[in-house]
Amino acid sequence: MKSNARKIVYVAMSGGVDSSVAAALLKKQGFFVVGVFMKPWQDKSIQCLWQKDREDAMRVASKLDIPLLTWDFSKEYGKKVTRYMISAYQRGITPNPDAMCNKEIKFGIFFKRAMEEGADFIATGHYARTENGKLFKAKDSNKDQTYFLWMLTKKHLKKTLFPVGEYTKPEVRRLAKKFKLPTFDKKDSQGVCFIGPLNMKSFLKQKITSKTGKIIHLDGRVLGEHDGAHYYTIGQRHGLNISVGGGPYYVIKKNSKKNIVYAGVDKDLFQKTAKVGGLQWVTGDIRLPACIDVMIRYRTIPSKAILKKDGILEFKKSQRAVTAGQSAVFYKGLQLLGGGIIQ
Repeated sequence: MKSNARKIVYVAMSGGVDSSVAAALLKKQGFFVVGVFMKPWQDKSIQCLWQKDREDAMRVASKLDIPLLTWDFSKEYGKKVTRYMISAYQRGITPNPDAMCNKEIKFGIFFKRAMEEGADFIATGHYARTENGKLFKAKDSNKDQTYFLWMLTKKHLKKTLFPVGEYTKPEVRRLAKKFKLPTFDKKDSQGVCFIGPLNMKSFLKQKITSKTGKIIHLDGRVLGEHDGAHYYTIGQRHGLNISVGGGPYYVIKKNSKKNIVYAGVDKDLFQKTAKVGGLQWVTGDIRLPACIDVMIRYRTIPSKAILKKDGILEFKKSQRAVTAGQSAVFYKGLQLLGGGIIQ
């Protein structure tokens, strides 16, 4: 504890139970803890809960007797995350705003500003673990969030703490109660990282003009009409205006330029290969080709694959609904190696 007494850690406090417990654990370990609430972007049409979240963060800071700063990152959220998300849908791909939120905000401007203000470390409530400069999955496999952290670098890992990564979610809840934190029974947040609960199609309809188009079967038959190819995601079943028998039907692929949604049955969603771009390695480049474990979406079981030099992934077993714009994240057992964007 004495070795931490002069160490300053800036904790990203969202008002949730995880970041609250992270701050409490670090204080108990002897760090000088500074809480930081980051004001997010807010669209006028969306009920945003950030004011309530900030109040919760303030109550926790008061209980822990630590300072709480409020940094207004609303413009940065809007420019670097919201705009990226809308642009991706306009191009016909499905973005990963949570990963971008981590890259641009938490481990971008928050990390940079905290270091400039004299912090020795930053900390977040992410379920992840670091050891010897490497990043590993959390103890709680159901809550593990390393899938959204593949854009981190060695620089980040040297200066970042993930206190709750060593605990399961039920253990974190019990710790919050033990520390008598006012957020101990607060429900987990749902929806997009910086917006909260969100009906994505309704949101996108305000940003991208609706345009009626055809839903075409892979064999060329016209199955029905849609109100804009941008609004649909690969693997989607519900919300398709199809009255033709033979289903259930799923979105297999899209052509946003021609405004066509192609549909088929479940077996049509499986493929053995995928192209990944923008490769980034957390702890140094990996020699390719390499046999790796890969996750193509959050909370899925990693699949064995071979990653080639040209970014082609060859899966050992066919994967369902491989979606352009989503993250392909690479592991070796529990260690996060890096990732890229599915093309």
